[in-house]
Amino acid sequence: MPAPDPVVPTPASADGGESYEQALAELERLVQAMETGQMPLNQLLESYHRASRLLAVCRERLQAVETQVKLLEDGQLKDYPAP
Repeated sequence: MPAPDPVVPTPASADGGESYEQALAELERLVQAMETGQMPLNQLLESYHRASRLLAVCRERLQAVETQVKLLEDGQLKDYPAP
């Protein structure tokens, strides 16, 4: 039985519901697979689009953490509205 295709994305919601760590891990797998040059063109394009969405998720998560850190006051984190 052949090994599973490492390029198949892990299950995650299309709206960016995955955690930063999940998004980053999948992004790294996709980039590595795309860099091999062994993907069919249509799969390469799909992977590129998915990687773009994952990159946006990572940036959003990092921005949210940065905002929380900026709101630190007297050792306590203030609540802030979710993006």
